[in-house]
Amino acid sequence: MTEKEKMLQGQLYDANHNPELIAERQKAKEICFNYNQTIPTNMEKRTEILKNLLGSTKNNFLIEPSFQCDYGYNIHIGENFYANHNLVILDAAEVTFGDNVLIGPNCGFYTAGHPSNVEQRRAGLEYAKPIHIGDDVWIGGNVAVLPGVTIGNNSIIGAGSVVNKDIPSGVIAVGNPCKVVKKI
Repeated sequence: MTEKEKMLQGQLYDANHNPELIAERQKAKEICFNYNQTIPTNMEKRTEILKNLLGSTKNNFLIEPSFQCDYGYNIHIGENFYANHNLVILDAAEVTFGDNVLIGPNCGFYTAGHPSNVEQRRAGLEYAKPIHIGDDVWIGGNVAVLPGVTIGNNSIIGAGSVVNKDIPSGVIAVGNPCKVVKKI
């Protein structure tokens, strides 16, 4: 089994020494660089760049620069998707966003994690777990969403939250760690 196959199956894999994964990350970073350097009013070119980078998109979406990701092909965004400045998506596993998702500035979605075993970490091993964001979700600024998290439909995540566990549909959740504080 290749390191990429291990990565996509959620197993421990070597991200730091595998030429295939290194090349794919380098390609994505070059595309992100081009996107971030594109004149903001050239929406057609910006949209084209993202459609070629991301795994799938719908028709109406906008990601404000600066945008960074690891691979791109594991990111899937729905209709009416909007992300404010400084979005980071570490997409070693699938990251899906439903329709009508709003993301504040300086947010990160991190599928990659590292084992607690120090020898495995020293060897450069990591794992990845998918992140799923439902429809009609609003994520405030400076939010971190960690590996394996699902956020249900119609929920709001308060600014500054660290989401390390699933959040159900139809709630407001805030904090570090993020917890439900109110049903909508």
